[in-house]
Order: sequence, then structure tokens, then C-alpha cells
Amino acid sequence: MATTTLVKKQSSFLQGIQSGISIAIGYLPVALTFGLLAKSTGLVFSETVLMSLIVYAGAAQYISLSLIAVGTGVIEIIFTTFIVNIRHFLLSASLNEKVEDDSGWKKALYSFGLTDETFAVASTKEGIVNTGYLFGLMLISYASWVVNSGIGYLIGASLPTTVQESMGIALYAMFVGLLIPSLKKHRKVLYLAVVAAIINSLFYASQMISTGWSIVLSTLVSAVIVELFYSKYEKEVDQNG
Repeated sequence: MATTTLVKKQSSFLQGIQSGISIAIGYLPVALTFGLLAKSTGLVFSETVLMSLIVYAGAAQYISLSLIAVGTGVIEIIFTTFIVNIRHFLLSASLNEKVEDDSGWKKALYSFGLTDETFAVASTKEGIVNTGYLFGLMLISYASWVVNSGIGYLIGASLPTTVQESMGIALYAMFVGLLIPSLKKHRKVLYLAVVAAIINSLFYASQMISTGWSIVLSTLVSAVIVELFYSKYEKEVDQNG
């Protein structure tokens, strides 16, 4: 009986790895770019790899680089990345309804590997998702991100100094590239981006607060304003039938 259970666990783990191969391949260019940009931002190799090891959140790491580049304080960076990743509370709660009942420490361990991509794969799997499958899925995705971040840094270190310095613009180009598809699909995202940009510009012009807190407050205030606007608009639409 014990042997059969062990075989099933190993099989589930391998299935998880197989399901995660596509994610690992998809992470490769993004992680390489992160390593390149980390080098141009001024991080050393150990800091770059540790950020991927400990943070393991693409958008948060890219935003952290941009904040580090302008000399933002630690508290502002932590608070900003918290806002960016706050959706993980919803992802975790949703996935918890689909996974098998297991000990808390195991759930805490594999939940560290939860990303938008691993959530999408795990949540669309038929039936109950067991622990072995999740460990395999999370492990190969996590390994790809960390290893390729380090490789990207090493590649960047071998590039000419002028090319390394010019990589800074790639960070902003990537943010624009991520934003444009969302703008095409959801008008709310467009309003959110415009309102946040205006508020941040006002904060910057007034020089009342630091750049880091300006970004944090602009994000929060714009989210509240746009959400209130849309709630009122949707209510009026419902009333008018």
C-alpha cells in the first residue's frame, strides 16, 4: 500500500513538471531580460539571483528595478510590490478550493510558487489537484525563473558598457508593452493609467513627497477614483435599464 502511494506521488510530481515545461520556456526570455536590466540598474550578481529566489514575482521585480534606479527607499519598494501582488490573495483563495486537503506546511511551501501562470495551469486541471502535482509544477517554473535571471545577468556583464547603460530604456519599453494589450481590451485600464500618470505628475511637480511614495499614492488614489467612477456609472446604467 505504501509503495503504491509513493508511486502515485512520484507520478503526480512528474505530471506537474511536464505541465510546467511550457511555463518554464515562457519564463526564459522574461527572466533573461530581468537579469540584463538588473545588471544595468547596478545590482550585483548575488542580489539579482537572491531577488528572484526570494521575491519570485516578475512584475514586482521589474517595478523594484525602476524604483531602485531612481533611488527610492526600501519601505516604498516593499509597499509598492505588495500592492502589485495583492491579487495573490484572491488566486490563493480560489486555488485552495481545488487542491487536496493536506498539511498546512506543505500548502505554505508550494504556495510560494504561485504565479499567474502556475495558477492558470493548476486551476484548469481536471479534478482535484494533489500536492505532488503542485510541487512539480511550481518547482520547474521557479527553477527556470531563478536560473535564467542569473544567466541574463552574466550575459549582460559580457556586453559592452554602452549597451549595458542603454538597457535602462528597455525597462520602460517593457512596461509599455505590457500595458498596451490591456488598454485595447479594458477601457478601465486606460483611465487608471491616465489618472495615475496625472496624479504622479502633480506629486512630482510639487516635490512634496519622494518618488517612491509618489508612485504608491498615485496608484492607490487612481484606483479608488476610477473604481468609484465606474461603480457610479454602472449603477446609472442599471437604473436606466
